Amino acid sequence: MILKSIPSLLTVGNLFLGVIAILMVFNEKPQMAAMMVLIAMLLDGVDGRVARALNAQSEFGKELDSLSDVISFGVAPAFIMYVVAFQDLSPALAWTVTAIFPICGALRLARFNVITSSAGYFIGLPIPAAGGVLATLALFKDDIPVGVLLGSTVLLSCLMVSTIRYPNFKKVGIPRSAVWLVPIVVVVSVALGLLFESQLSKILFVPLLLYALYGLKKNVDRRLPKLRKRRKLKEEEEAAKSEKPA
Repeated sequence: MILKSIPSLLTVGNLFLGVIAILMVFNEKPQMAAMMVLIAMLLDGVDGRVARALNAQSEFGKELDSLSDVISFGVAPAFIMYVVAFQDLSPALAWTVTAIFPICGALRLARFNVITSSAGYFIGLPIPAAGGVLATLALFKDDIPVGVLLGSTVLLSCLMVSTIRYPNFKKVGIPRSAVWLVPIVVVVSVALGLLFESQLSKILFVPLLLYALYGLKKNVDRRLPKLRKRRKLKEEEEAAKSEKPA
């Protein structure tokens, strides 16, 4: 019974860190808040794998995971960006853009829970990745114009509810015999996060951003040949029409 509860405890840990991230940013500690989101990503990444390794998957765990994700990767990153970069903007604009992000995240999760999962990829940018990008992007507020931060927030929101495919890495599992390593990895990650909160948060921004952009690139690569084919067919049809005698 205790073993079966481990995945849910990891999910609750994810939720706990999301709440702490919100408290941190309102206490003027955005770097620590971003690190809490990143550590929550780690917990979110292992809870499902641990559940599969222990054969402890359940509808309860699935719903708890979604609710936790809305807080940790929807609400918390949006608040981080708002407090760090949007407070001096028009309230209507700042509040709207801030609210759009967790709303799109919730829609993304709701869709994920009701559609049949596709092997090898997610439909739309996963909310943990979007939240990780947003939380760490906020740390670059002194180097990036606020207009770019606003646009990035809206873009990430749109990517979550898009139909763009992203790799899901679900095949990378955790053997049952290695489950005991999970708490050690989590503790080490927390220690590193506390010691190097500023540097680590900004370093992890890079792979998260590349993941978000990867889906966009692959989507363009898939669509370009189709567009070219349609354009070629259209040109051939127009050429055939022009060759017909009047």
